[in-house]
Amino acid sequence: MNYKNTIEFAKGLDAKDELRKYRKEFHIPLQKNGEEYIYMCGNSLGLQPKRTKEFLNQELEDWAKFGVEGHFHAKNPWMPYHEFLSDSYAKIVGAKSSEVVAMNTLTVNLHLMMVSFYRPNEKRHKIIIEGDAFPSDIYAVESQIKHHGFSTKSSLVKLKPRDGETCINTKDIQKIIEKEGDKIALIMLGGVNYYTGQVFEFEKITKLAHQKGIKVGFDLAHAAGNIKLNLNKWGVDFAIWCSYKYLNSGPGSIGAAFIHEKHHQKNLPRFAGWWGHKKEERFKMLDKFIPINTAEGWQLSNPPILSLAAIRASLSIFDEVGMEKLVSKSKNMTDYLLYLLNTIETDRIKIITPKERGCQLSIQVTNGNKNLFNKITKKGIVADWREPDVIRIAPVPLYNSFTDVFNFYSILKEVL
Repeated sequence: MNYKNTIEFAKGLDAKDELRKYRKEFHIPLQKNGEEYIYMCGNSLGLQPKRTKEFLNQELEDWAKFGVEGHFHAKNPWMPYHEFLSDSYAKIVGAKSSEVVAMNTLTVNLHLMMVSFYRPNEKRHKIIIEGDAFPSDIYAVESQIKHHGFSTKSSLVKLKPRDGETCINTKDIQKIIEKEGDKIALIMLGGVNYYTGQVFEFEKITKLAHQKGIKVGFDLAHAAGNIKLNLNKWGVDFAIWCSYKYLNSGPGSIGAAFIHEKHHQKNLPRFAGWWGHKKEERFKMLDKFIPINTAEGWQLSNPPILSLAAIRASLSIFDEVGMEKLVSKSKNMTDYLLYLLNTIETDRIKIITPKERGCQLSIQVTNGNKNLFNKITKKGIVADWREPDVIRIAPVPLYNSFTDVFNFYSILKEVL
């Protein structure tokens, strides 16, 4: 497409956008002057769908009306409530409904997955992770290594970009697998790197790892609801994600996990809780744990219904739109934003996000100067700063417009 850096062109793109009506489905935060913020921070916290209140109110009303009997007699019975999310999640991450479950929070789920999929021994004990992975993931894998009596110095391999580059090359991951594959127990990567926005080659990495007997897991915090995923087909062993970024479920909301169906019948080692027990016998209060032979078998406790209701409200929008249309609009918006940014003649910023990306663009600021970020914030941009030198911008296809993209560019250019 031949882009133009004019507001008229941006509005023209909005007029042709078949998803533009969904912007009205969300609450857009307002500035003190009453104007809407240019909200480009969905990669950190998604906006609230207006229908969330309706979904929450239904459960509050049923709680008031039924008390404990709401588990069976609420309009949406609470006993199986987490199951209401499974089909939607399966479509978002490319899985079977039996392979996904809404439970806990992201890092809790990562620890639970590693109980099953990180089984180190004297020969095979290493974990591969991005050197710039989100700190919580690094803390989790380091603590698991130490828990098993190994040293992070010898057991943790942190991937680094090549000199002069900002993203990790898959060929370098392949070399490590070929060289040390017999010593590697787990590859644990962010599906989309939170800092650079790089999308990893899921299928290729998984195939290479499995050829060496290595388990593969992904943190999809910045991938779920953002990029096209096909976890079942790719053969990924497990994945975990939060729901409050692109999935718009509210701050700190409950997360989810994927466990490939090939592992369901293996009765893998796991930390057990009663909600993962065979449903037919759960309330017989048996002493012996018998896991459900689906991803639900990794559950510990009954989930928080109000949090699930908020997620379900947002997922109902994803069901209507579908990931194909979301990804298509996302690509168009980031392509347009890249075009606009490249028209700015400056050496103060650099785009470090590669072509393989979702809707996040990471803008590296020369000398790590946060003043630029502070200035655009004062002018109505909601983005986020990641130390030491990156502004993350995420035009989300459900509620951002091409006009938002142009207005962000205009403010950034003015400040520069």
